[in-house]
Amino acid sequence: MDHLLLKQFVAASHELHFAHAARSLGVPRSQVILAVRSLEAQLGYALFDNAAPTTQLTPEGEVFLVDAERQLDKSAKAASASVAKPGGKAKANKGKGRAPAVKGKSKPGFRRQAR
Repeated sequence: MDHLLLKQFVAASHELHFAHAARSLGVPRSQVILAVRSLEAQLGYALFDNAAPTTQLTPEGEVFLVDAERQLDKSAKAASASVAKPGGKAKANKGKGRAPAVKGKSKPGFRRQAR
């Protein structure tokens, strides 16, 4: 299962409103609807009840929601474990660096042009 599809499904099922879920994710509403339809096509059953007057999860959708949240938690833990820990050796500065400017003196490293 695609991580992005699961994330959009979980947001839609928590909000129970596709437009609100899309706004919270920062994506268009049509993208959330397409993600849910794609998941339904992959799974072979409906996740949301289309006959209901308001947005509701089907019983299969509720079971899949628990599984999807578990998969997202696993992937979040794996991603946080793979992040490099801070610390370690400091890298030495290579090159001369910048010399301080002194009033009345020419810049270091530059020669005055002959006339």
